[in-house]
Amino acid sequence: MSPIRCLLLSSLTAVLVACSSAPQTGGSTASAPATSSPRPLHDGPPSYMQDVSQIPDAVPTPHTGAYKASPYTVLGQRYHPMQDGRNYREEGTASWYGTKFHGQNTANGELYDLYGMTAAHKTLPLPSYVEVTNLENGRKIIVRVNDRGPFYSDRIIDLSFAAAKKLGYADQGTARVLVQGIDPVAWQQQNNPSYLVTREAVSAAPVAAALPPEPVENVQTGLYLQVGAFSSNQAAEALRQRVQGVVGSNVWVSPVQVDTRTLHRVRVGPLSSQDEARRMIETLRVANLGTPTLVTVN
Repeated sequence: MSPIRCLLLSSLTAVLVACSSAPQTGGSTASAPATSSPRPLHDGPPSYMQDVSQIPDAVPTPHTGAYKASPYTVLGQRYHPMQDGRNYREEGTASWYGTKFHGQNTANGELYDLYGMTAAHKTLPLPSYVEVTNLENGRKIIVRVNDRGPFYSDRIIDLSFAAAKKLGYADQGTARVLVQGIDPVAWQQQNNPSYLVTREAVSAAPVAAALPPEPVENVQTGLYLQVGAFSSNQAAEALRQRVQGVVGSNVWVSPVQVDTRTLHRVRVGPLSSQDEARRMIETLRVANLGTPTLVTVN
């Protein structure tokens, strides 16, 4: 049987570690329990097997808020997270975690989804994006690091079930992998030339905050989520279609003139309340569609 998985419960003043037994994956990942969903005694794969080949990789999105990179202690060992993980590169053993942690809070405060393309790491800043290569079969994926772990043995990363399945090692539990940090700005500039975010904008303020909240014709007044802004209408439309496939609300492209340029903003809404907006933000995060900004159209 595979080793014990440990669950880290942390607060500002203390860290309590509780251990359960005999998971299939052998990792140990830090997550705070969500009391609304019961947890199985043992970790493992879901009873319903979704076709993970249809699940897209995480899309590296420049982060405009604070990173979670403070020192912490687990099982008597002190960890000092990196302040910048873009140049990170390491080979080692990867494990995965599944049903026992599904629906629980990650160390980043998000809900863990075993079908999301996410991962846990001991020292990368949260959130981070990494490319993971299975050195045994050459498969590659991109995941969003939003949790802490694994804290067992020499394992360097704990992937979601879906990520491990896409890499082809979910059945055996572990694999030898290469993990490489990703610079989201450079990735966007290389893979999406029309993307407007620059390194200076990321360090200064969210892109959405710099966009004028001008009214848009034929749009109902209310709360909206802005998912992205592009100089290319084709890029905006592509994102609109992806978002529309995830959420039930209206998704539309809103053009706005900024100096001599026309920006095409992808927005969701109108939304009925801030509670609905928070739920929608979490839905889009789980779907690896970035972190939307709440805006108001007057």
